[in-house]
Amino acid sequence: MSEEDVAPDQVPGAPHPRDTARLFGQEDAEAQFLGAYVRDRLHHGWLLTGPRGTGKATLAWRIARFLLATPPMDDGGLFGAPPPPTTLDIDPDHPVSRRMAARAEGGLASVTRSVNEDTGRLRSEIVVDDIRRLHRFFGLSAPDGGRRVVIVDPADEMNTSAANALLKMLEEPPARTILLLVAHQPSRLLPTIRSRCRTLRLKPLDTGAMAQALEQSGTAVEPGDAEPLAVLAAGSVGAAIRLIELEGLALYAALVQLAGTLPRLDRPAANALADSLAARNRPERFDLFLDLADTLLARLAMTGAAGALPGPEAAPGEAAVLARLAPDPQAGRRWAEAAAQISSRARHGAAVNLDPGALVLDTVLRIQETARG
Repeated sequence: MSEEDVAPDQVPGAPHPRDTARLFGQEDAEAQFLGAYVRDRLHHGWLLTGPRGTGKATLAWRIARFLLATPPMDDGGLFGAPPPPTTLDIDPDHPVSRRMAARAEGGLASVTRSVNEDTGRLRSEIVVDDIRRLHRFFGLSAPDGGRRVVIVDPADEMNTSAANALLKMLEEPPARTILLLVAHQPSRLLPTIRSRCRTLRLKPLDTGAMAQALEQSGTAVEPGDAEPLAVLAAGSVGAAIRLIELEGLALYAALVQLAGTLPRLDRPAANALADSLAARNRPERFDLFLDLADTLLARLAMTGAAGALPGPEAAPGEAAVLARLAPDPQAGRRWAEAAAQISSRARHGAAVNLDPGALVLDTVLRIQETARG
């Protein structure tokens, strides 16, 4: 799948949230929404938060499908009120499911970053015109007199004008309309927007949920890789897919193996690692190295603070290497202080387009200096 084929609200390498059949590991968030629905306390604005890649957009589309396909609780018709729903699942053959799959559901509007007509490129933020287009949507009659649902993904990428326009809609919501706001960093939203929404917080996926989510995405996972993927991806499916596509587990294992030679440092191995990441035509792999170096330093700091590696290993022999390099809280503090400096230096070098191989070697040498104490 090329970058051109990926929608702005889609994780590269994974199906669009609209087409994702199941959501794994977020039963609590689903139960909270369903409970509010059954108790007739359905708020007009919902803020879906949590780390990237944990299923926020998938939950938003599940909620939208559920709301558009499920008769209101007070709609008894000739046969009395329907029994309270116990799940957000909607049959794929339901007319609403089919219309949503075909992008032809009249009761749903989705707002994402749009293409700038002047440049032909995707905008870096959601602009006010993206929000104002909703007025036309609200001006249309709701299908069958039912609900309307709006998904804004991600809401924390709205500029100020767009945020103010959306705030007016939250302050005076159209009748029978639910707004679902997906936010990776809710602190970037206006406080008045957050205060007018009920929050659903999604949590990082554990190993089991991660394996199920990756299988659903069609991403092949080698036996035994699910746990280290969950650790390094911090419970994010999107991050796990990136690790798999860029061979991140092997890269982190090489970093741990190199750390195992400290404080002396295996210079030939360090040079080989730098050479493997020096290609300028693969910046995404160099970016992953920077992230994994940050991860290694953070896990060294945590190991020193806790006295042992908290949680499972992310690479063979990692626990022993980290325990030797960070045996006590004092060492943990030293690694924590060094982490900020090393990361800042490497990312500044990347920003000014220094040679990737040289930056890799510089980062490794800075880690060696810290190991020497």
